Amino acid sequence: MPLADRVAHMWFLRLALVGLAVVLRAVVPRTTAGGAGTLAGGTAAYLGVSLSLQWAWRALHRRHRGLVLFGAMLLVDGVYLTWASYLTGGASSPLRYLFVLHLVGVVLIGSYRTGLKVVAWDSLLLFAALRLQEAHVIARVGSSSGAEQQQLTAFVAVCWLVTLVAAAFSSVNERELRRRRGDIEALARMATDLELLDDPNAIACAALDRIAGTFAFDRAILIAGRAEGDLAVMAAHGLDGLDGLNGLKGTRCRPGAGAGTVALRAMAAHRTLLESGIDPEADPWLSAALPGGANLIVTPLSADGSPFGALVLEHGLRRGSRVDQQAVAMVERFASYTALALRNAWLLEQVTRSAATDGLTGIANRRTFDVAISRELARAGRASEPVSLLMLDVDHFKKLNDIHGHQTGDELLRQVARILAGHSREFDTTARYGGEEFAVILPSCGPTESVEIAERLRRLIGEADSAVAVTVSVGVATFPGDAPDAVTLIGAADMALYESKRAGRNRVTAASTPPGGVSAPAAEHAAPPGNASPAVSAGAADWLPTPIT
Repeated sequence: MPLADRVAHMWFLRLALVGLAVVLRAVVPRTTAGGAGTLAGGTAAYLGVSLSLQWAWRALHRRHRGLVLFGAMLLVDGVYLTWASYLTGGASSPLRYLFVLHLVGVVLIGSYRTGLKVVAWDSLLLFAALRLQEAHVIARVGSSSGAEQQQLTAFVAVCWLVTLVAAAFSSVNERELRRRRGDIEALARMATDLELLDDPNAIACAALDRIAGTFAFDRAILIAGRAEGDLAVMAAHGLDGLDGLNGLKGTRCRPGAGAGTVALRAMAAHRTLLESGIDPEADPWLSAALPGGANLIVTPLSADGSPFGALVLEHGLRRGSRVDQQAVAMVERFASYTALALRNAWLLEQVTRSAATDGLTGIANRRTFDVAISRELARAGRASEPVSLLMLDVDHFKKLNDIHGHQTGDELLRQVARILAGHSREFDTTARYGGEEFAVILPSCGPTESVEIAERLRRLIGEADSAVAVTVSVGVATFPGDAPDAVTLIGAADMALYESKRAGRNRVTAASTPPGGVSAPAAEHAAPPGNASPAVSAGAADWLPTPIT
């Protein structure tokens, strides 16, 4: 509870104490230490001092000094109650029960520690008042000294008992509140951490580490999959050694015999399951991942009502550990944030992939090609390495569309893209340049090697098993020999492609740089009937292909 709220509640408690003091004073037949005017004047002074301290607290607006003034107000409360009890009969005064009410209020509004300090202060004041009476410093009230001592001791004991009982319940409540606040703060920190990540695997690892650390789980596994039934381990915590962690990640989780894995059951039920152990027959993969696993909490991961994974958490039930309903509910909140972060990361990947790939063929689109070729030429310029570009065009594609239909044409484009992507190097860029044209960027690849690669790709496409036979024409250009930049390199490869189509299609033509410094087609690999070995031809004009030996 904020300090401002505690000060306000204590002020209302003081007003209640003053009201009860006035009522109880009315039932006291007489006082031996002063009249009603004395009590009224003291009460007014008490309220004045309390108001002054409260105004001083509001003026300071500093937590440290505010706590000091809050404690000072409690000390003033004790002085007032002791003085009012003395005026109305000492240890036998009906106002002494206001001590009990005040102590309970302090424990509940302040804290159990503050309550223990206040009861010690009140005890000191009560015994001090009795000693002052025995020393004849103030007038004696009540019965004989011995009886007064016994009554006061008994009453102080009651005050301590009530305070200790209230403090015990309050401490339990405070611990629970602190625990819940700690869980919420950990949840907020995890949400902040996940917002900074966009990789699904990094999100899974960060979330699982935060959950395991917050709830002291010994071992934990996060499994998830984008497609229904295709679950895999994305993150693991607490397994023996780094090899155990890395070895488990990516493991496919298939249902076993019987009811299937506990993760699948939790996902199907849309609720958290508590399991005392692992059934090796139903959960062979989980039994192998968590040998001897017990006291499991299995929480499904779902977004928009659709489960796509689960958290498998093992609790050791050590001293101070907890698996109660509140903890399970908080784990479910952590799981909800994790599921939302994973789903958002997957959606971001999908959007990014859609923006970078061609929707029909699934390879890079023109925008990605433009970025990639600029990047590769800049890198090659710094490293003084060549970069080759293949431009490919499907022969007679419009005619194929007119005869066999657009669906067949689309499937042919997808087949060509699969062959290009499947037979290129990992760091090559295969893109759909536009329509039936494709491009392949070959980093660190010179003129001779690029022609060989182009010829191999041309032959693979022509020999592919498809409903309709298809061939391609290819143009090849290399940086920096054929062009100094991306624009001229594309132009050189396109000119070579045009020459392949002019010379009869289904062939490879390489660009060359003539003495004048203008890129032109330099060599042509043409496929004779039957896809036999390509022949090399030469023209008389300067721009026509020249033999390559």
